[in-house]
Amino acid sequence: MERLLLINKPLGWTSFDVVNKVRYSLKEKKAGHAGTLDPLATGLLIVCCGGMTKQIAAFQDMEKEYAGTFVLGKTTASHDLETALENEKDIRHLTEKDVKEAAQKFIGKIAQTPPMHSAVKVNGKRSYMLAREGKKAELAAREVEIREFDIDVRMPEVDFKVVCTKGTYIRSLVRDMGEALGTGAYLSRLCRTRIGNYSLHNALTIEQLCHESL
Repeated sequence: MERLLLINKPLGWTSFDVVNKVRYSLKEKKAGHAGTLDPLATGLLIVCCGGMTKQIAAFQDMEKEYAGTFVLGKTTASHDLETALENEKDIRHLTEKDVKEAAQKFIGKIAQTPPMHSAVKVNGKRSYMLAREGKKAELAAREVEIREFDIDVRMPEVDFKVVCTKGTYIRSLVRDMGEALGTGAYLSRLCRTRIGNYSLHNALTIEQLCHESL
């Protein structure tokens, strides 16, 4: 059976947790997602079932939109709240203008290095596994495009909306913003709100998915 599902991924779930829930709830033997969301991210996940799995690559290529919050003045090893806060720095000298000017520098095509705590493979092993073992590896930078980067500054937090191409790591964007400002930064909240023309507003919650299977 061919089916395309829009799911609102809950906080703490992996993308594969959602796929497994679809397989179990809808008795779909063949299912896969079109674009990973980190466990600490929420929002739109496209799940393809049956013959629709052949279209996964096409969905992955689509433009993405995210909304979230990052915090200035501290960092974490994972660039989000998966790991402990560290490297606290004074941000009293920063102004709203400083932050907005820094954000403008990231709009357009940029070279971006993935975070160590990511699923990128290094010699056949996921880099997040190496990071958790305390090991480091050189990850190659890749070209991505940030098409929109709108921010609302309320120190030390910064709310944002990002529109970008596939392969963009929002955690890396936040890390690079923190480095550009000289204060460090970490991602505290992230939600994917759109993939191509597919909107989070039309997505099913896990509870609605389970109800649909009854």
